Amino acid sequence: MNKTYPSAVDALRDILKDGQKLAFGGFGLCGIPEALIQAVKDLGAQNLTAIANNAGVDGFGLGLLLNSRQVKKMVASYVGENKEFERQFLAGELELEFTPQGTLAEKLRAGGCGIPAFYTKTGVGTLVAEGKEEKEFDGERYIMERAIVSDISLVKAWKADKSGNLVYRYTARNFNPVVAMAGKITVAEVEEIVENGELDPDQIHTPGIYVHRLVLNTSPEKRIEQRTLSAA
Repeated sequence: MNKTYPSAVDALRDILKDGQKLAFGGFGLCGIPEALIQAVKDLGAQNLTAIANNAGVDGFGLGLLLNSRQVKKMVASYVGENKEFERQFLAGELELEFTPQGTLAEKLRAGGCGIPAFYTKTGVGTLVAEGKEEKEFDGERYIMERAIVSDISLVKAWKADKSGNLVYRYTARNFNPVVAMAGKITVAEVEEIVENGELDPDQIHTPGIYVHRLVLNTSPEKRIEQRTLSAA
């Protein structure tokens, strides 16, 4: 089976709709599906819920979708690099569900595993716990967190075969595997697509059963979020 589409827009055109929950791989700007994010912008879907570790930066990554006002709600762990995010949130134009990073990762993993909810100590006694069920185990308080299943998950990998088995490269793996698991439909943007059987099974990070569509991007931009140079 060949899951490859000719472009990011072609891969999303018939599945992207207003009001959907979209999960995005990446950490900062590392491992983000930049071509797929641009395609979401170009296709113009509105009132989206964006689930991601962070909100990108102004004018790049998820910052593109914030600038175009296509996101109505963010579910994220860190948003400190995006001034437009800050402006929209403080103006009451954008909803935010702050989620501790480990909790967010587990919510996505649980969603991919068919686990509807789980208990964690993270957030007990804080704003994170407001409105959530609490329970005591072995004398300790825990809060219940619901799993996340996205309508569409968009991820970035280094290499794939035509069946959608994915290999990530170094730290670009980050949130991508759990985001890929959590999608009802998962679209992967990759730098190289090889024939089935060419990938070493022991090196595959995301099995192709989780991946429904592939897009080839041979020249990703790979920006650095913060560059600091020492004096010469």
